[in-house]
Amino acid sequence: MKEFDIISIGGGSGGIATMNRAGEHGARAAVIEEKQLGGTCVNKGCVPKKIMWYGAQIAEAIRDYGPDYGFTFEQTNFDFATLRKNREAYIDRARSSFDGSFKRNGVEYIQGRARFVDAHTVEVNGETIKAKHIVIATGAHAYIPDLPGADLGETSDDVFAWEELPKSVAIIGAGYIAVELAGVLHALGVKTDLFVRHDRPLRKFDSYIVDGLMEEMDKQGLPLHPQKVPVRLTKEENGQIRVYFEDQTSFVADHVIWATGRKPNVQDLHLEAAGVTLNEKGFIAVDEYQNTVVPGIYALGDVTGEKELTPVAIKAGRTLSERLFNGKTDAKMDYSTIPTVVFSHPAIGTVGLTQEEAEKQYGKEAIKVYTSSFASMYSAVTQHRQLAKFKLITAGPEETVVGLHGLGYGVDEMIQGFAVAIKMGATKADFDATVAIHPTGSEEFVTMR
Repeated sequence: MKEFDIISIGGGSGGIATMNRAGEHGARAAVIEEKQLGGTCVNKGCVPKKIMWYGAQIAEAIRDYGPDYGFTFEQTNFDFATLRKNREAYIDRARSSFDGSFKRNGVEYIQGRARFVDAHTVEVNGETIKAKHIVIATGAHAYIPDLPGADLGETSDDVFAWEELPKSVAIIGAGYIAVELAGVLHALGVKTDLFVRHDRPLRKFDSYIVDGLMEEMDKQGLPLHPQKVPVRLTKEENGQIRVYFEDQTSFVADHVIWATGRKPNVQDLHLEAAGVTLNEKGFIAVDEYQNTVVPGIYALGDVTGEKELTPVAIKAGRTLSERLFNGKTDAKMDYSTIPTVVFSHPAIGTVGLTQEEAEKQYGKEAIKVYTSSFASMYSAVTQHRQLAKFKLITAGPEETVVGLHGLGYGVDEMIQGFAVAIKMGATKADFDATVAIHPTGSEEFVTMR
């Protein structure tokens, strides 16, 4: 029987980061992973998505912007096989890096499926493993609605396994995964339609920014279908998939993609053997220190349903290891003011509260809002002018910046630095006192009046 100080059930970004940090501090640590190291992000999420997004950006540059900069291109065909091959090669290199980090930090990698035997014991491949601390970092999987014919649809996992692009696709969902896939596939030449249950996508994002994205989608010819609730799917004689909606309409496409949320990977872990409980949504219940209800068992990342972003899982895991093995007994993840980017076309970047959230938290009379809207310089010299929209939200007499939101070319690379400033409590006066870098899009954030 093997014994460790700490083990992670799950070898995604959160589990790996937790064990590596524990190993740095001398703990005997192990990662247990049934499938491929790297989890959703590396294998079927952020990494392949971002590479596809870069490809889509290049396609847009060639098609929409290059001609007005004086460039003409003879190639008219896009070879998806080349992009796919190079994308997978990059992912292979990313996965191979984990071996090096494990060796440096003395972390053992065990391939197999772990199941709880009791609060300090798991069984893997018929072998018993004990640990003082056990971290559940099993992630989540795409949710497919319980509808007739729903299995005719696919998920983002399937999209990244495609060997060739379809001619048409219907994407059902309103979150960032739906929006990102729609933008990428549309830019790469796939006839793409996006169907959302309510009046708009990205309903948790600031409405000023989402309005701008919807305007851009319309200009780009990417149809958005609001108030569409699917009820069943059927297969046509020609192999296409037909989606039927509550309003008695239907739509046909080569592929239908479900992007309707994600569910935690908790099945077959035998959580009951350890006494671990779930919350009302089916995620593992944890407190602010990542503790479950069982002492010595923790959970982090998507399996907890808390800010389902890779850097959040990594930060939460490293913070946990600092608390357990480096004497920082009060260390806990700060889930406020987390920056995020939606890799839409153009990208959205955000940190802090939306205007709606700020008004609810501070009251309308206590907040002040600054906005700016213009065509990005990159696109302004072409016939395809792309909208940029920026917004600052401040609160209190000192006008502390509590929300920063942007839409436009390059926004994805602007947000990180502003996140540091907001985390430190920067005020509008601090922004005003900062010299702008000109000409850039990011200068808007420090010049708004």
